[in-house]
Formats: sequence, structure tokens, C-alpha cells
Amino acid sequence: MGRARTKTGWRTALAVLSAVLVTACGGSGPAADPHQWLEELDSPRVQDWVAAENEKTLAVLEADSRYAENFRQALDLAGASDRLPTPAFVDGMIGNFWQDGEHRRGIWRETTVADYESAQPQWRTVLDLDALALSEGRDWVWKGIDCSPATRTRCLVELSEGGEDAVTVREFDRAAGAFVAGGFELERGKQQVTWVDDNSLLVSREWNPGEKTASGYPYVVKRWQRGQTLDQAVEIARGEPSDGLATAAIRLDGAQGRRLTLVGRRPSFYESRMSLVDGTRTTPVALPAKSDLEGMVGDRVLLSLRADWSTGGTTFTAGSLISFRADELTADPGNPRPTLVWAPGPLESLRQVATTADRVVVTSLYDVRGRATVFAPQPDGTWSATAVPVPDNATVTAVDADSRGDTVYLSVTSLLTPATLWRLHTEDGRFDPVKSAPARFDSSRYVVEQLKATSPDGTQVPYFLVRATDLRYDGTNPTILWGYGGFGISTLQSYNGLLGRLWLDRGGVYVLANIRGGGEYGPAWHDAALKTQRQNAFDDFAAVGRDLMDRRITSPRHLGIQGRSNGGLLMGVEFTQHPEMWNAVNIQVPLLDMVRYEQIAAGASWVGEYGSVAEPAEREFLESISPYAHVRAGVRYPEPLIWTTTKDDRVGPQHARKFAARLAELGVGYLFWEPTQGGHGGTTNIDEQAHTSALEYTYFQRQLM
Repeated sequence: MGRARTKTGWRTALAVLSAVLVTACGGSGPAADPHQWLEELDSPRVQDWVAAENEKTLAVLEADSRYAENFRQALDLAGASDRLPTPAFVDGMIGNFWQDGEHRRGIWRETTVADYESAQPQWRTVLDLDALALSEGRDWVWKGIDCSPATRTRCLVELSEGGEDAVTVREFDRAAGAFVAGGFELERGKQQVTWVDDNSLLVSREWNPGEKTASGYPYVVKRWQRGQTLDQAVEIARGEPSDGLATAAIRLDGAQGRRLTLVGRRPSFYESRMSLVDGTRTTPVALPAKSDLEGMVGDRVLLSLRADWSTGGTTFTAGSLISFRADELTADPGNPRPTLVWAPGPLESLRQVATTADRVVVTSLYDVRGRATVFAPQPDGTWSATAVPVPDNATVTAVDADSRGDTVYLSVTSLLTPATLWRLHTEDGRFDPVKSAPARFDSSRYVVEQLKATSPDGTQVPYFLVRATDLRYDGTNPTILWGYGGFGISTLQSYNGLLGRLWLDRGGVYVLANIRGGGEYGPAWHDAALKTQRQNAFDDFAAVGRDLMDRRITSPRHLGIQGRSNGGLLMGVEFTQHPEMWNAVNIQVPLLDMVRYEQIAAGASWVGEYGSVAEPAEREFLESISPYAHVRAGVRYPEPLIWTTTKDDRVGPQHARKFAARLAELGVGYLFWEPTQGGHGGTTNIDEQAHTSALEYTYFQRQLM
């Protein structure tokens, strides 16, 4: 497929007119779209179509002799009681959301820090989601908990119906283990809520019908006091219907109860406009548009930069972490005075920022390998840095930090190493292992390598390869190649017991591609695949595939690819641009109709990433790569597995449905799977998680082994 070319003259005028007509008439091109009816979310005729497609797919995959064992293994691991419990600090305690064979939807539970670190913690169940769903007859899915910064006992619990992004919010009393009678409660919607104090919230939601952006997000923030009805809430900030994302409140908590509350308006996916909140008044703050608030330590506000920023005679490079004194920011919001905390080197990328009472922990990448550093504020406004001795060639993740103490939990893992949880004391630098997840397969038989492929423009594209130590380089090894390449999200190593059992132990090879569009090498790596430059990401991925073949690791007959969401778009493009390279394509919760994506679910929010059909050059590029538009009759395609969920209100199931229907129209073989529950995450409980995993591995085994 060709890259976008700039139109001039009458071609520009025609393109603009075409875009206007398409938007107005709901079409996806000059010809009528015969499958547009599948964009109906849940009509009876769509339900019938989905049911028929599911039946055909399950008749193939569940009938395969390997499926039953795949499902047994997947269910065994998903419900295992010896998994590593992920810690979250809550008021000096450790909280954890947990699912296993007895708690298929899950429970929120708590224990003390000391007990959590013991061999057999004695958990106290705070909220049982299985019991709640049963008693209320609702398909509840856990979305999170946020406790009041004042007492820490009053919390807001977010529950989703079937896994969708829209949530119901209810006030919960941790001490009593019950929802608060007459407490704060918000009915289902895409909404964001922030505590001000125990008796007031800042709420961003669709207050009046239609009061949301084109992508379905709220843009009005109101202060809601306890005892008020919703219509008595007082508006404090308002964005615009044309905004890409929500306007919402952000609370930053420092030491000794210090707090800063802001409202962020998001005109586009990568831009924000910040204002300080004082009661019901707001004051704009002159922070750079392409930046993200990362937390607060004492009186220091932390900000990461997506682009270079020059201020006061100093230029801070994209990818840096900077700080401001809160008092100075409040006193003179139009003239912030930043200090550098961390700046990336040539192969480095900022990943996470975690804050304790008086320290900052930065996790970063060096050539896609995890690093961690502790930063301490100095009296002169600068920061001292102390490296944490983390293992090399691994993924290092800040799991959670005690904002009122000095402890951070870090997770260290790789493709062959189960996650180990480490306790980092930021004050004295002690770094000790706490507990590890059990091994699920014999990793001594395998090795992880970091290799590099050369993209058509000469860019070196890294990838991680896990293979048997005695691999035969004869081109016959069944190989799964995973990719994402978007939104600045890095593709990193992680341990997967099911991958080991159902793929590696059966002779398979697994590959993670670090293509452009991700964040592996910072904002520039992401920007190199934005909008009309996105072909770079597609070329990078194909280059990794060719490199695997050139090294005689695999061949088209034995090479399969996999990706979800934006990675699902990547799969669709590789399916249409290079059908000869793959024998299996697993397309998960994807975007595929890139001409109409802005009109489906939350698609309009991603114009900053993909471009818009309203811009002639961007429309031309989107038309040139849209998988839905580029399936052709007479081409020999591999049989793909396309799956989505009816409850996906982010990308939407419409893309996957229409793509499958297009393949059927042309007589191209495919498998399609759409469970009615799951949301964009794909599953709501361990049974559905195991079922989908078993279907996927059965598909890859059928196609590649």
C-alpha cells in the first residue's frame, strides 16, 4: 500500500466534499456499504447474525481434539489459588482484588502489610462481587476502588455491567464492609469521579442528555455535596463537545495532608489544558499541552513531557520528568518554574512514576530493558538520584507505593521468569524480594534473545524471541509474533504460564515486536508512526516477520501473528498487505474500518493517533490502509480468527463483524467469535478468560503445528 500524498487544487476540494457527504450520510465511501447494518449494536438481526457465526466457529474449534485439554489447562491456571496477589496500599493496609476457582467474579480483600508479606496471609473479605452479582441479578465486573483522602474508610466502588467502560459508582464503607445507605451513587455512564473531602466530589459525567463529546466522553465537571441531589451540583468547569476526551478533575496528594486539585480538559488525545480548583472557581495553569501529571511529593508536583518544552530560557526534552513547587504554581499559575527530575538518554524511555511520602521512584527502559531509580528532593530545588539494582533483561513495574510511608513494591519478570515482588525502601535503599509467583513450566529448556530487524527505511527494530535452546534452524518452527505499535505503549516481556504450557512446551516459538508507534524509545518512537506515518509501524512488523524467516526460525507456513485493539488494526493491515507471509492471524477486539472508525464507539477520541477523514491527506492515507476496504477477491488469504465482545464500548464490536461479513461476501474462510460479555478487556470472569484462551491456542495449533 502507498503512503499518503498531498492533494492540491480540485482534488483537495473533491476530497473535502466527499468527507462532508460521508459524515452527513453515514456512508464509508463512494459505494454503499452492504454490511453497515452490523454497526447496530444489539438489534435482533445482529444478535441472530452473531449467534450463527459463534455457532460455526465453536463447532470447529471446540470439536478439535486439542481443545478440551487446552481449556482444562487454561481454567486451571486462571483459577489457581497460588498466584501472586497484587498489592495495593489502602490506609496503611494492603488491598487486593482476587479471582480464583471459588471467586470467579472476584473479591476485594485486605490484610496488614506484615501479614501480606507472610507465607500464608489471612485475608479479610471486604466485598464479594460474586455474591453481589447474584443478589442483584447483575453481571457485575470490578473496575476499581478509590478511597477518600480524609478518612480512607469511605470509598467509591466502580462496577461495570458486563465489562464495558461505562460504570456505576457507589459509596462503600470499608470498615463496615457495606455500601453506604443514602451515600453517593451514580448510575451507569462513562464518568470520572474524584474526592474533594469526605462530603464532596468532583464529578464528570453526562449531566444532561447529549452532553458528551463525539467520542462519548463527558466534558462538564460539577462539585457534588453530600445530601444534594444531582441537579443541585454546581458546575466548575466545561470543555467543548468537539473535545477528543473527557474534561475531568485530578487530585494530587502530597505529604502531611497536602493536596492539589486540578481540572484537565482534553481537546485531543495528546493535549490537555489544566486549571487549578479552589472551591467552585478554576484558574488556568500555563503547563505544556503535551504533558501528563504524574503525582505529588511533599510540595513538588511532577509532570512528564510528551514533547520538547522551552520555558525561562531552558528547554526540557520530550520524555523528561520535571517538577514544580506547589506553592509557586498556586501563587503564579501563569509562570511555572520547572526543575528537571529525569531526562532520557538515546536508548531510554520513561515508563512509570511512583511516589512515597518524600521520594519519587521512576521506572524506565534502556533498550527495552527495565530500570528503576529513586529521586529525593534537595533543599536547593534539585533532585538526587539513586539507581535500584534490579535484574537485567527483565520488565520492572512499580506495582504500588505507600504515599504516607517509604515503601514501593516493584515487580520483576521476563518471558521465562515468574514475577517476583520486591520491597523497596526509598529512604535507605533496601531492596528485598518479598514473594514470587510459582513456575508453571520448565523454563530451563528455553532462552530469551533480543534481536533486531531492519525496516525498509533502515530503522533497526528490536524484538524479543523465546525459543528452545536446541532449536533447529530449518524454517519449520511454529511461531507466534505479537505486535501493538500505537499510543506510545511499550510491548514488554512478561511471564505467561499458559504460553509456556500450550505453546512453548509443544514446540512453539514466541516473539514480541517492539515496532514504532509504541513507547519503547520515548515520544519520538511513538511520533514516527503517527497518522500518515503509520505505515512505518506496519513495515516494522513485516520486517520482523521477514527477519524470522531469514534466520530460518520459521516460514510462512508456520508463522502466525497476534494483536489486540490497535494491535488488531495492525493484524488487519498485515492480513491485507502481506497475506503471503502468515498462516494464522489472530485479530483481537480490533479497529478495521478506518474510514468510519470516528463514528463507531469512542473512535473520535483517537484522531490524534490515526488522523481524520475530514483532513484530505489523512483521509487518503486511512483509505489506503483500512483493512475493511482492502480485502480483495481472488487473493489467497490465511484463515483468520477474529474476535470481539458485544460489550466493547471503546473500540466497538462493529469493526470485527463487518470485516467477517466482508470475508464471507468474498468467499474467504474465517473464524469469528463474539461473546456477549467482556468489554474491551475481553473477559469478565475466569471461565470466560479460559474459554477464549483455549479457543486462541487451539486455533494456532491447528494452523501452525
